[in-house]
Amino acid sequence: MDQATADAIKDIASQETWTYKDYQTLISRLAELRDPAGRARELLAELESKTPEPKGTDAVKIGIARFMLCRFEQALQTFTNATDNKDRRYFAAECLRCLQRFDEAIEDYERAKARGWDSPEADTRRVQCFALAGRLDDAAEALKDLGKDVAESADGWYLKGLLAELNGEDSQTVLEAYEQACELDEDHAEATFRMAFYLDLHGEEEEAIDLYKDCLGRPPVYANALMNLAVLHEDAGQYDQAIAYLNRVLAVNPNHARARLFMRDAQASKSMHYDEDQARRIAKRNAVLDIPVTDFELSVRARNCLKKMNIRSLGDLVRTTESELLGYKNFGETSLKEIKDMLAAKGLRLGQALEEGTDFSASPDEPLGIVTLEENGVRSTLIDQVEFSVRARRVLDQLGIRTIGDLADRSEAELLAQKNFGQTSLNEMRQRLTDHNLSFRDSS
Repeated sequence: MDQATADAIKDIASQETWTYKDYQTLISRLAELRDPAGRARELLAELESKTPEPKGTDAVKIGIARFMLCRFEQALQTFTNATDNKDRRYFAAECLRCLQRFDEAIEDYERAKARGWDSPEADTRRVQCFALAGRLDDAAEALKDLGKDVAESADGWYLKGLLAELNGEDSQTVLEAYEQACELDEDHAEATFRMAFYLDLHGEEEEAIDLYKDCLGRPPVYANALMNLAVLHEDAGQYDQAIAYLNRVLAVNPNHARARLFMRDAQASKSMHYDEDQARRIAKRNAVLDIPVTDFELSVRARNCLKKMNIRSLGDLVRTTESELLGYKNFGETSLKEIKDMLAAKGLRLGQALEEGTDFSASPDEPLGIVTLEENGVRSTLIDQVEFSVRARRVLDQLGIRTIGDLADRSEAELLAQKNFGQTSLNEMRQRLTDHNLSFRDSS
């Protein structure tokens, strides 16, 4: 380690408290090291050992250190006991923004300004939060309020691009705004990342990879840039490179849920041959098994018997034997023939799953897609407000899914039938629905 760098980090660490300027200096100094994440963890451990229950200015300092290591919830808890100054409020807002609690973040950016924050970051972040929260009219008004100087700055052009993107404007308008931001400030990480994400989402993967890599050279490094690079390399079958990017995320945040999920997928893929034709056959088979029996013309007696036996789909029937059906009250040979003919038309037969030992069942922990009145507000949440990988977001875009409710109205079979959509992405979407107390539509 360069002695000047070591001394600079030591000097900042020894200060009574930290400011935004100290944070910027520390980030740039850590970036000069071979293992910046490791040194940041060591630094935080040193601070926590000296002050296990931080309060006042110590809590501001340790809260900022925790924010640097993406420990956002811990940092917020620390800030509750911190001196109520502009830096505490700004970094609390940053934590809330990273946790996608945008409305709360806006309030803390405003509190930071009220306590003397005079740099433009709080204003531009506030506009960004309005946009990402889906409050696009508020974002446009807030951007106007920043004045002409900011509007024509790199931050201003970045925000114009973000609003154009979220408003669904044409790609030329979106990309020109992001490019103008990068032209005015070649180190504008947010504009670079968002342009990479936009291109990635629209299939321009090579350009997206170059831009994501540009983000990696500008501290602090975006975790999502690493995540998206990992996904792109995994899609290309470059599993070692994908794993290397994921390791960088996990080095800073070992509990990063998506990184751990994708790591398992990438490691498994190294030793697993993927048969695309087989995957299509399985997806097609699952779509057939999900067909409700009510879609077929059956006699009233057969239909009522199936309903009482809780047999709702073709998948339920292939897990049921002839003897089970005939053993049910009022179910006779005529109804049995109806059922067998119906299955034969789809290339299936009673008891097939049991004979073949095939897992035709849904996941045992899969919740039913029941919508209650209380969920209506949650269901209107925009997909843009929910964190998804690029791979998952691309499928959502292709299917025209705009809200979390739209996603809940789809079945797993519909999603698995999409090109380049696998179990990892499905698990990711299922988790996002669970986070909102929703689940996929039960197609049975």
